[in-house]
Amino acid sequence: MIKLNADLGESFGVYKLGVDEKIMPLIDMANIACGFHAGDANVMEKTVKLAKENNVEIGAHPGYPDLLGFGRRSLNCSPKEIENYVLYQVGALNSFCTKHQSKVSYIKPHGALYNDMMKNKEIFEAILTASSILNLPLMILSSSKNEEYENIAKKYKVKLIFEVFADRNYTNDGFLVSRKKKNAVIENKNEILKRVEMFKNGYILSENSKVIKLKVDSICVHGDNKKALEIVKSIKEVL
Repeated sequence: MIKLNADLGESFGVYKLGVDEKIMPLIDMANIACGFHAGDANVMEKTVKLAKENNVEIGAHPGYPDLLGFGRRSLNCSPKEIENYVLYQVGALNSFCTKHQSKVSYIKPHGALYNDMMKNKEIFEAILTASSILNLPLMILSSSKNEEYENIAKKYKVKLIFEVFADRNYTNDGFLVSRKKKNAVIENKNEILKRVEMFKNGYILSENSKVIKLKVDSICVHGDNKKALEIVKSIKEVL
């Protein structure tokens, strides 16, 4: 069964982002910000409680310590620093899970850390180390290199969850088109639903219409999309 996931808990302080209360009942997995790129103690507690009430799996969504850049800027961190940043953030989120008799079920890095993990073996292994210590699966981008990533993850005894994006364009190599390009994000609902149907059949078309076969465990829709709620409802119906 393909599960639907969304990045939530991204408000912080006086800043309100997303419509978590409306999206949470429609998804299967919630990737909750852990305070470094977004979120704070109060938002984490509220979002964990909301996930528990809706029987939604809780995933830690750790990022670089870059609140000003929303975690979308790469930082020059050592593998040990990245390992510790992940442990720190998952630990914080898990405290609120303990309060609500719940648990963190997996890890999905955020933004630049997610992208860097897919490009840099040292960063990938640093996050695998943290996942192994915590005995948690790691969600990564499904791509043309799935087998290569699986072989590395096996050394750390970490299960991988393969994720695809319904609202992002893909390159011919099976990776996400950079957000620096105008066609990176797809906002047209009908186009997104067409892509969900492709994912159900194990493939996607690249930005140049190349067929790319992919493993699909979970589909992500970004909560900051202007039509997020409408899109999530439609995808849920298709799935």
